Amino acid sequence: MGRQPLIPVELRSGLFSLQDARRAGLSRQQLAGQSWQRVERGIYRWAKLEDDPLFHLTAVNRRLPGAVFSGRTAGWLHGLDLPPAEPVEVIVPDFRISGRAGIRLERTILGPGDVVRIKCLAVTSALRTVADLGSRLPLVDAVIALDMALHKRIVSLTQLRSYLEGNRGAKGIATLRRAIDLAEPATESPMETRLRMLLVMARLPRPRAQLSLHDQHGRFLGRPDLYYPEHKLALEYDGGTHRDNLVEDNRRQNRLLNSGFRLLRFTSADIYRAPESVTEQVRRAISNKTIPSPHT
Repeated sequence: MGRQPLIPVELRSGLFSLQDARRAGLSRQQLAGQSWQRVERGIYRWAKLEDDPLFHLTAVNRRLPGAVFSGRTAGWLHGLDLPPAEPVEVIVPDFRISGRAGIRLERTILGPGDVVRIKCLAVTSALRTVADLGSRLPLVDAVIALDMALHKRIVSLTQLRSYLEGNRGAKGIATLRRAIDLAEPATESPMETRLRMLLVMARLPRPRAQLSLHDQHGRFLGRPDLYYPEHKLALEYDGGTHRDNLVEDNRRQNRLLNSGFRLLRFTSADIYRAPESVTEQVRRAISNKTIPSPHT
């Protein structure tokens, strides 16, 4: 039976440096074994710890003291469903700091109100983070980020519009203004935003989001993802939750159809692989032409 590797208790709960390992009785050669994982240069963790992007961000913070996490990384730390480390995005005040692999550096000076601390890390404030995302990402991704932030009440439209007024002429401000105009706080998922933006970018009328529908007696029927009131046309995005809630979704569909509403349902495959088909079906529907029966 092989010899069990040494796993010091003090190294099992988080990140540690090479110096920490040596103090615990481990050599650099032992750290190259399967029991340990190198997170960043000179920074390690126990391999059996559950993977967490926060480990990587903490390691970056050790390597770049004074850096402030920004962009999508900051968005993730504020609770948005964004990739935190593809790459890690940071703002550094020192213009002499060079780039690092897997890290996107921005060199600028932040104001005191632009920085907060989350999980012991310096992060751009919620407003600065959302404004940066809205001004720098491609338009659809920018609107997705704004929808998430507004729905979670991380920021408000009032705050974003005030930011616009206070930063006229700033880089990307025109993109941010357009993203704010297109944002919808009621939206409940990024794919709902993608569906709405697909229609808007195809120059179709902008649908309402998450509007409650009732029958002629005032009984609640459902709340479709998107809705065209003038055409009584509801649109639904069917994601993973639809598979989990198929019975109730079908009942809601039947209630809507039996009360004179029309319904089109789309999946991620429709949106990504056949966007022209999606826009054509909606265009035909709001032109009062025949539409296909909703699929399940």
